[in-house]
Amino acid sequence: MSIIIVRHGETPLNIARVLQPADTPLSERGAAQARAVARRLAAQSPRAIVSSDLPRALATAEAIAAATGLPLRTTPLLHERNFGELRGQPYDTLGFDPLTMEAAPPGGESAAAFRDRVARAFEHIVAERAAAGGDLVVVTHGLVIRALLAHHVALAGDPAELHIGNTCVTVIDAEPPHAASLVDCSRHLDIDGEDAHALSGG
Repeated sequence: MSIIIVRHGETPLNIARVLQPADTPLSERGAAQARAVARRLAAQSPRAIVSSDLPRALATAEAIAAATGLPLRTTPLLHERNFGELRGQPYDTLGFDPLTMEAAPPGGESAAAFRDRVARAFEHIVAERAAAGGDLVVVTHGLVIRALLAHHVALAGDPAELHIGNTCVTVIDAEPPHAASLVDCSRHLDIDGEDAHALSGG
């Protein structure tokens, strides 16, 4: 049995390369991507869904729930890293990389605090998968997925080199060492595509 991790669909601010406020919705293409990944996952017969409750992730999870008929639970542990007062600012005008900064931005979350939260999120995911009695779908955000891969998953290669595309699918074993059998797969988007210039986190 597996844990199936899905990044949310595209948002207008992903494409504009802007750090996203909490209430950022999916774009029209992001909603189509969510429906595409939902069709893909429905064919795999998962047993439950857990998601970040931020709108861009929740809308993606709701599309999966609609396609599968599965219950959906949410947790703030799966939120994207909080960039505080940097949210709403264009990434390319900041003069530094906020996605890798260790310090907390004003009103935001330090990298250490974020990693600690992701560790608690992973414990929650493992417990949810056990309760589901089958494959669990987890809908979350780019930096969360990158942190999960870096610190909680047996993975060949460097997760920092991955783009983590919108609605990409990563599959890991439910049992330790939680080896990854599929990473950053977006084959369900062969019609609609993915913008490689878009931010893969934030």
